[in-house]
Amino acid sequence: MGEIVSFKHARKAKARAAKETQAAANRAAFGRTKAEKAADAAERARKDALLDGAKLTDS
Repeated sequence: MGEIVSFKHARKAKARAAKETQAAANRAAFGRTKAEKAADAAERARKDALLDGAKLTDS
């Protein structure tokens, strides 16, 4: 016989897991220093410029 599961507890556990996942993503995105953000922005700009330079047409 299977284990009895309370839907209320399962729903709350799922919500807690989703919140923790979102919190981890927020810590990664917003918990950085100004220098780290600037370095990422510079790297992104360099990659965009490299990609734009490799375009065959300008359409």
